Amino acid sequence: MDTLALKKTANEIRKGIVTAVHSAKSGHPGGSLSAADILTYLYFEEMNIDPENPKKADRDRFVLSKGHIAPGFYSTLANRGFFPVEDLTTLRHTGSYLQGHPDMKHIPGVDMSSGSLGQGISAAVGMALSAKLDNASYRVYTLLGDGEIQEGQVWEASMFAGARKLDNLVVIVDNNGLQIDGKIEDVCSPYPIADKFRAFNFNVIEIDAHDFEQIASAFNKAKETKGMPTAIIAKSTKGKGVSFMENQASWHGNPPNDEQYAQAMADLDKISESLN
Repeated sequence: MDTLALKKTANEIRKGIVTAVHSAKSGHPGGSLSAADILTYLYFEEMNIDPENPKKADRDRFVLSKGHIAPGFYSTLANRGFFPVEDLTTLRHTGSYLQGHPDMKHIPGVDMSSGSLGQGISAAVGMALSAKLDNASYRVYTLLGDGEIQEGQVWEASMFAGARKLDNLVVIVDNNGLQIDGKIEDVCSPYPIADKFRAFNFNVIEIDAHDFEQIASAFNKAKETKGMPTAIIAKSTKGKGVSFMENQASWHGNPPNDEQYAQAMADLDKISESLN
């Protein structure tokens, strides 16, 4: 996919996010929107996956460590063909397979159930180690929130990954600077994030999370790096693409009402027009 196609796809994924959360009347739009470009690149360019065979043995694995941005994950999977886009409107509804957090038992394309913050990276590290022990070729990717890395388990997993030289592991931190209670630096600052991962023997790459050329370069460098895992610190905008949600912590876990939904979709339609 070229850069323009990736931008168009990411915008469609953002529309799916807003639609799903509005339909559910609950959910987490802010972090879903900030991570949409990274998720787009992973699923439409980077990863070895097959929507027709979601469990194929040699597939690359992805773990959404910050499981609450399930709307972003689901919209990506749907647009990639793992299940119908129309099902996004059933998010969090009684009886829907699209639960509030990813469920590996019922959702095609989900490799690990997640939601308890800090734990997803541990599962990803285990998958990467398993690949090494089996001499398997697949790579493992995990997406963390910058508020999530306040969890101690994140650093235990990182210490293990660095010590075991898991160069088939890529940890991505969605660094939008905001969590449910406000600025991450005010709640419990994890900065300097890059230096922390370097201290755990990671190859660290810092990028603009909304620049597909930088995203592509980072993942290519990660593949070329041997003997150590890679951490991509992706500086992003919470609520990206929706004017009134951008850089607002209040949109971490609130759904738009009908009027706000119409405004959000108008914002995203305007982006669509600019890309044509």
